[in-house]
Parts: sequence; C-alpha cells; structure tokens
Amino acid sequence: MIYFDNSATTRIFPSALETYNKVSEEIWGNPSSLHKLGDRAHQLLEASRKQIAGLLEVKPNEIFFTSCGSESNNLAIKESALTKREFGKHIITTSVEHASVTNTFTALENMGYRVTRLPVDSEGRININDLRNSLDSDTTLVSIMGVNNEIGTIQPIIEAGELLENYPNIHFHVDNVQAFGKNIWNQVFCPRVDLMSLSAHKYHAPRGVGILYKKSGKMLLPLIDGGGQEKGLRSGTENLPAIAATAKAMRLVSEKAPENYEREYAIKERIYNYLAGKPGITIFSPLKSNFAPHVLTFSLLGIRGETLVHTLEQKGIYVSTTSACASKVSEEASTLASMKVDEKVATSSIRLSFDASNTLQEADEFIKVFDKIYRHFAKVNHLR
Repeated sequence: MIYFDNSATTRIFPSALETYNKVSEEIWGNPSSLHKLGDRAHQLLEASRKQIAGLLEVKPNEIFFTSCGSESNNLAIKESALTKREFGKHIITTSVEHASVTNTFTALENMGYRVTRLPVDSEGRININDLRNSLDSDTTLVSIMGVNNEIGTIQPIIEAGELLENYPNIHFHVDNVQAFGKNIWNQVFCPRVDLMSLSAHKYHAPRGVGILYKKSGKMLLPLIDGGGQEKGLRSGTENLPAIAATAKAMRLVSEKAPENYEREYAIKERIYNYLAGKPGITIFSPLKSNFAPHVLTFSLLGIRGETLVHTLEQKGIYVSTTSACASKVSEEASTLASMKVDEKVATSSIRLSFDASNTLQEADEFIKVFDKIYRHFAKVNHLR
C-alpha cells in the first residue's frame, strides 16, 4: 500500500498511541476533580499544554484545546465577530479557505455581517494590496489560511501581519492546520497573529483534538458554555489521553522538521518532474518556496478526479480529490474555481500529499502505475 493522502489525515505514531493507551489506563481522572486522581490528570493536562506552547514558542496560557481544527476555526472566527460586533461588522477572508472557514463566514454573513472575500491569482495566492484596499474603519477580523489544503499555496501571512501592525484592533486569525511540522513555520506565523488553528490528526496524533492559539489580552466569547474548562473559553471535559498523545506527536514532528521537509520535497520533485510537460496534464503545485513541500495537485484531462482516485486505489495507491473534506461532494474544487481554472480541468484534478514516512521508492512505484493509466487515457483522448 502507498498512502499519499496525508493532508486528509496521518497515521498515528506508535509512540503517540502508546501514550494515549497509557494515559487512558493509568490517568483516567477528570482534570477538574479535586481529588488526587483529578489532580494527577490536571498536572498532565497542563504539562501537555506547556510542551505544545514551547514548541510553538508561545505562552502556555495562550493554548486552548478543542475537538478539531474546524471547531478551532469556528471559535476564532464566530466569537471574534460577536465579541467585536459593537466596533464593526466587516470581516475579511479569502476565496480559497477550508470549508470550516468559508461556511463560518457565510453563516456570519447571514447574520448581517459584511464579508469581503479576497480574490487569488493563478497560483491561488492573495495580493496584499487587495487586503490593504479592503480594510476600513468597520473591519474587526481578518482570517487567512497559512497553507492551502487543496494545492499547497503558502499565503503571504508575514506580509499580512506587517500590514495589520497598523490596525492593532483587528483580530488576525490564521488557519495553520496544513502547516505545522513542514519546516515553513517562519512563513505562516508571526507575532501579529492573534488567533491560530491546528488539528492534531494532521501530524500523527489521534483524531479528536484541535488547538486554538489565542494571544494574551485578546478577548473571545465562548462557543461552548458549560463547566468552565479551558479558562471558560471552551467548556467540556478535556480529551486528556489524546491531548497527551498530541503533545508527544508534535515534539517528534518538530524535532525532524528540516529533515522531513527535504524528504517530502524530494518525493514531490520526483513525481513533478515525471508529470511536467505531458500533454493533458496540468500541475497546480509548482516546485517553489512559496508552496508547501508535501502537496502536489494536478489534473489529467478526460478523467474525473474521483474516477482516477478509485483507479489508483485498485492498484493500492491512496490519494484524494483536491480536498478530502469535500471529496464526496461532486462539485468543482473551490480553490481551482477561484483561480478561474476551466471546470473540466478542475474536476479532473487529484491531490497527492506526502509525509516523512513516504519514500522515493513509493514515488517511483506511483510513476510506474500512473504511467500506464496516463498512456491509456492519453490514447483514448488523443492527447499524443
């Protein structure tokens, strides 16, 4: 089996799974309980929080645990808008966000907020001048993803942060679900970022844990009310086994980020060089420093993306259409549509996403298998 769908989810590290099981068996008290079992759980929760904060180079009291990246995005966006509604109801995002951001902005728009969706260029990237021209006295929130989940574009987060230094009252949120551990952190995070979302299962931790970074001093209303966990911002008993496993996985990924970058980039480069220049193939993820090393999206004209996904699956190769979260919905990819890619090309696209566990041998095997598929469809569609 060759698994090239790591942007959808990753296999849990054995050591992280060991941590999960050990905590489940031995530290099963509720962190909010006052007795010794609860105190032991609380100490582990805070130790995990401190470790994650250290890896992100932020303060422990700025880290909040949620159930997933989508919840973190909803909490950051909806509650920013509601918290600051008396100061303005204009909010800004891009036209190429993950569904958990796009749909949240739509929900706020239906509540009477004015939404600006920044356009993108042919590489799926916004123009900072468009952001500058969109800001006004009514603006309270800007939300821009760090790495695009469909084609791997790295958005100009640092430049956006520099611009927003002149607007300290605007909340700046970054969806960095696809960015952690890829050795590109200095491109997607800066001191001006007020809110940031992460998702544990994207880097070999269990499902069911999201992380929200909230800069000290920035106010948010809670999305979930209840027992006051997470300093009242996100009530609900914390998923301690998964949180401890997340801290373990994040440390392991961080330690080898530069090495992993080189491995993933080499795999992307090997397949990219095979695909480049072939009639009927359009590549959307070039070999550039402002693209993530682990994502390679391309289309083969004449075959729908989902058909190609299943054809490769029959050969033991697992990939996805441009977004796993929307892959069961038969519609044009939102990023490619925003890039004004022809619909026939967009709906013929697939996404390969790599991880440090992948190898160049797997890349060569993919090329071998895909070449047979390509030759068949090239002949049928008269591409040669």
